[in-house]
Amino acid sequence: MSTIHELRRILGTCRTLAVVGLSPQWHRPSFFAAKYMQEHGYRIVPINPSAPEILGERSYPSVTAAAAAGERIDLVDCFRKSADIPPIADEAIAIGAKCLWMQIGVIDEASAARARAAGLDVVTDRCVKIEHARLFGGLNWAGVNTKVISARRPQQLFY
Repeated sequence: MSTIHELRRILGTCRTLAVVGLSPQWHRPSFFAAKYMQEHGYRIVPINPSAPEILGERSYPSVTAAAAAGERIDLVDCFRKSADIPPIADEAIAIGAKCLWMQIGVIDEASAARARAAGLDVVTDRCVKIEHARLFGGLNWAGVNTKVISARRPQQLFY
């Protein structure tokens, strides 16, 4: 289980996200999450073999292909079903990513254990967009109780 401090550290240090399963359709959750992260200063590397470009960024067929093309990837964000995670985890380990992040409902303990053993941070069953908004001041503006108590003033977000 990732703590608030671990999540804050991961999201503060991992600035380039490879989003595996990023859809080019604006109404899909992967698009919404990636666009939110892009709007908040993160570099998005789309991983989708059927789209040449998403969110103004070149799309790649795999994490390995993106790394081979010179993309430096800090975090591999998985919008795929749990059964699809093992090869994605292996790719994240192979390219030297810092974190393997599995979205809400995506849990693969064997892949998570392999990634942790290789030195990666692993987050399972959480949304990168929701956690960023919760920890960096995006949700409390809408009146949501984030259960994060802080003496720091929330940052004024531009949206």
